[in-house]
Amino acid sequence: MATRIPEPSASMRKAPKQARSRATIDAILDAAAHILGERGWQGLTTNDVAQAAGASIGSLYQYFPNKLALIEAVRRRHFDDVLAVLHAAADRSAPRSARIAALVDGMIAVHSRHATAHRVLLEECPRGETERQMHDRFDIECRHAYEALFKVNVPDFVGDTKLGAQVLAGALAGAVHEAARQGQLASPELRRELAWLVDRYLSKRRSAPKRVV
Repeated sequence: MATRIPEPSASMRKAPKQARSRATIDAILDAAAHILGERGWQGLTTNDVAQAAGASIGSLYQYFPNKLALIEAVRRRHFDDVLAVLHAAADRSAPRSARIAALVDGMIAVHSRHATAHRVLLEECPRGETERQMHDRFDIECRHAYEALFKVNVPDFVGDTKLGAQVLAGALAGAVHEAARQGQLASPELRRELAWLVDRYLSKRRSAPKRVV
């Protein structure tokens, strides 16, 4: 899945403009995520990241002033990829089965990318004010994306769309994150179970809530 870094964050020096620069950024972020998953936050150094990425330390510092800014970009890339999956699953032009496959396969693929780094990102890496603001924006966009997905896939829903989307988001995210911790993301059985879960939840016949008189 393509990386999107549409604009530099408060801690990123500048955004890449040319294809070669974007490729360098991708290599640096891949190296950072890999080392983060293997060694944790304390074991991550910018020198090691640059070496693993096949880039000079000067090239790394051209974009990232420190390792906190580097990890912020790793998170930003993950957030962008998650939102891209959700938007694909809300594509009205695609068949319903294709939308469900896009959601399940996409979430598995996104979380399979440097799976061991996700725990470190959640549990070890510090967060500055910029990081907290970015995470808050992602939470809002993710909630809206799930609501749009829910409306497209359950067009006759008469209940609380926001609550329905919230339940689906929580169930899918919880299952995928736990599978990542257990090293099960490559399991065909997991994929089938997740597809069944999403399909059944979105297919459940719902009636209007009864009025109390």
